Amino acid sequence: MSTPPKPPQEPEQPSGAPAPPSAYPYPNPQSPGPGPAASYPPPAAPVPGQQNFYATPTLVGQPGQPGQPAAGYPYGGQGPYPQVPPPPSGGGGGAGRAVLWVAVGAVVASAAWAAGVFLIGGKGAEADLRGYTAPANLCSSTDYSSFETEYPDNDGSPTHNALKDPALDESYCSVNLKKTGSSYADAYLSTQVDLHRKSDPGPEFTAMWKNYGERYPDYDVETVEDIGEEAYLVSEDTTSGSTSGSLYATLAVRDGWTTYTMSYSAYLSSYDDDDDKDPPSLDDVKDWLKTDSKATLDQLKD
Repeated sequence: MSTPPKPPQEPEQPSGAPAPPSAYPYPNPQSPGPGPAASYPPPAAPVPGQQNFYATPTLVGQPGQPGQPAAGYPYGGQGPYPQVPPPPSGGGGGAGRAVLWVAVGAVVASAAWAAGVFLIGGKGAEADLRGYTAPANLCSSTDYSSFETEYPDNDGSPTHNALKDPALDESYCSVNLKKTGSSYADAYLSTQVDLHRKSDPGPEFTAMWKNYGERYPDYDVETVEDIGEEAYLVSEDTTSGSTSGSLYATLAVRDGWTTYTMSYSAYLSSYDDDDDKDPPSLDDVKDWLKTDSKATLDQLKD
C-alpha cells in the first residue's frame, strides 16, 4: 500500500444534542484539547448497579495519557493498516463491547495477514521449461547439418561447457567450421541453451533481442515465426566490396522459460583467394540457422 488509508469519519450527531467525546487522535470539535480543562459537559451522575463507559473519557492523544498514539504516522496510526472504529454511540452495554472486539479482531487479523504476505511473499510461479533439457555436452545434441555442405570437414574437438544451479541450467557448444582442405577454421558456430528455473526471462529477452538494433544500429533484426514462443534473427554483412569484412548472424529463441541461441560468424581474413573458399551468402546462413535450430530444439526435449 503506497499511502495510509483515510481514517473513518465521525458519525453524524443529531442537531442540538451534545456529541460524545471522540476517541480519535485527529482534531475534531469534540476532542479534548491540550488545555487544562475540557469544554464539553460534565459527566452524568452514575446510576447504581450500572457502569457508565463514558463517565470519564480517555484523553486520547494527550501527553502522558493512556492510549497515546505513536509518533511518525499520519492521524496517530500505528502503521499502514485501517484504524479501529469507535464503539457504537448507543450506550456502553455488552453488545457494544462485543461489536468493538469483533472489529478489533478483524483489523488485527487483516494486519497480520498483510504483514505475512509482505514479508514472506506469495508463492512464485513454477518454471515453464516446456520440457527442454540442458545436457552436459551440448555439442552432442547440436544439429548443424545444414552447414555441412558448405563446411564438410568436421571439427574433431568442439568446445563445450555447462552450468547446473537451482536457479539456472546452462549449456554451451562452440564448433569450428572448415571448408575442404582448410587447416584452420573458416567460420564459427556456437549454440547455447538456458533453463531459467526461478524467473521468467520473457520481458528481458524481448527487450534485448527485439531492440538489438537500437544498441547496434549496423545490425538488422527480423522477427522469426514458427520457432518457439518468440524468436529474432540478428545479422550483419560487411563483406560486400571488401577484403576484410565479416558475416554474422544469430537466431535467438525463447520458449516459455527456456532461451536458446545459435550464432554464426565468418571473417574474410580467414579465407584464401581461391573462389571456392568464398563465404556463403547471408540469406543462406539465415535459412541454415532456422532449420538447424528447430532440429536442435527438438533434440533438447525430454
